[in-house]
Amino acid sequence: MTLLEEFGRFIEGSYQTTFSQETLNSARRALLDWHGALIAGADTDAASRLRDAYSEEFGVGQCSVSGSQKKVFARAAAFMNGTISHIAEFDDIFRDGAYHPACPTISAAFALAESRNDSLDNLLHAIIIGYEVSTRISKVIQPSHYRYFHTTGTAGVFGAAAACAYLLRLNATQACNALATAGTFASGLQQAFRSDSMTKPMHPGHAAEVGLNAALTAHAGMTGTPDLLEGDAGFGAALCENPRWNELFDGLGTSWNIEQATFKNHGCCGHNFPAIDAVSYLLNEHHIDPEQIKKIRVGGYKATAEVCHYVHPQTPFEAKFSLTYTVSARIILGRVRERAFLEKALANPQIYSMEEKIELAVDPECAAKFPLHRSAKVEIEMNDGTIYQHHQLTRHGDPDEPLSDQELVDKFHELAEPRVGLQIAQTLSGGVLGGQGLSVRDLAKLWSKMSY
Repeated sequence: MTLLEEFGRFIEGSYQTTFSQETLNSARRALLDWHGALIAGADTDAASRLRDAYSEEFGVGQCSVSGSQKKVFARAAAFMNGTISHIAEFDDIFRDGAYHPACPTISAAFALAESRNDSLDNLLHAIIIGYEVSTRISKVIQPSHYRYFHTTGTAGVFGAAAACAYLLRLNATQACNALATAGTFASGLQQAFRSDSMTKPMHPGHAAEVGLNAALTAHAGMTGTPDLLEGDAGFGAALCENPRWNELFDGLGTSWNIEQATFKNHGCCGHNFPAIDAVSYLLNEHHIDPEQIKKIRVGGYKATAEVCHYVHPQTPFEAKFSLTYTVSARIILGRVRERAFLEKALANPQIYSMEEKIELAVDPECAAKFPLHRSAKVEIEMNDGTIYQHHQLTRHGDPDEPLSDQELVDKFHELAEPRVGLQIAQTLSGGVLGGQGLSVRDLAKLWSKMSY
C-alpha cells in the first residue's frame, strides 16, 4: 500500500469518527482565527487588485469572497479567500512543519461547504482531517524543504484536498486520487517573499484551488498516481532531502495535530515572534525605559536571519519581514498589530532610532532546535551598563504556550470590528466558537456584507 493509499483509507474511515470536544474546539479556534485573517486582508490593495483580476467571475455561483457582496463559483472563492486570508500575516501556523494550514485548508473547505449548503459541524470535521493529512506531510519533509519552498503552497494542497474529500465523502480510492492529483500541482518558492511582491499570499490561494479541484475531479472518477509522495520522481524526491516517510503515520487517529496549532499574537512573519516575545518579557520584568536602551543583541535561528532581514523597511510588507522593525515597534508602540504597519508607524523616528541599536546573529543553539522549537536569545544593554538577558524557548501562541480563548477572541475583534462592526463581529465569533445548528452559509452571510 502506498502512502497516499493509506491516507485515503484514513479519510474514508474518518466519516465514522467521533471527535472529542477538545478537538472540535481546536477546529473552532482555527476557523475563527481564519476569519480574522480573512477579514483583515479584505481591504488591502492586494485584495482589491485580486478581485479586479477576477471581475468576470463575480455574479455567478453561490460562494462568498471577502471584500465583495457578489458571489462566485467555489474554485474562484477558494483561490481568492486563500490568498486574501494570507495577506495580513495573521494566519495560524503548524510549527513542526513550518506551515500555515488555515489559508489553503479552510479556504477550500469553506468554499465547497458553502456551495453545498453544508453544516458548520461538517465543516469543522473536514478542517480537522485536512489539517491532519497536510501537517503530517509538512513535518516529515522538514527542514530541507523550507530551504527553497513555501510549505503553505506545497503541503497546503494536501490539506485542501483532504478536507474537500471529507466533505464529498470520497471513498478510499477516490481520496487517494484527490491527494495524488493535488500533489502534482504543489508549488511556492521562498524567493517570492524575499522581496516586496504580492505573490506570497497567492501560494495558499493556489493550494486551496488545487486541492478543491483535485477532490472534485476525483469525485468524477479521474485518477492520480498513488505513489506520488514516495516515488522515484515524486514529491519527496523533488522537494526535499531524505523525507522521513517512516514517521508519517505515527499516532494517526489517536491524536490530532489541529490541537497543536500556533495562533499568531503578532501581525508579522512568525520568525520574528521569539525575539518580540523575549523583548516583551524583559520590558515587563524589569520595567525598562526605552530611552535608556543602548544596544539590543538578538540571537535567532537561520530562517529569522534569512527571511526577516529588512532594516528600515519602506513598505508594510518589508516591515512584516523585518526583525529590527518589529522588535522596535514592540518597544515603541507596545504591540505589533495592525497599527504597527501603518504609514505613520513606518515613518516613526523613534522606531527608526531603535532599529539602529539592534544586532541580529544566528545562534547555534537556536538554529539547532529549528523547526521543532522557535527560540531566540535577547540581550538588552542599558546606557548605565546594566545588561538584561532572556532566552525565549518558544513563542506565545505556540502549543506549549497557547493563546487563551479570550486572547484569540480579542485578536479577532481587533481585526474584525473596524471592518464589519461590533455587532457582526460578536455574532460571528459567538457562532464560530459556540454556535449549534448553523450552516456555513449562515456564517458567510455575516462577513460577505462588506464590500471594498
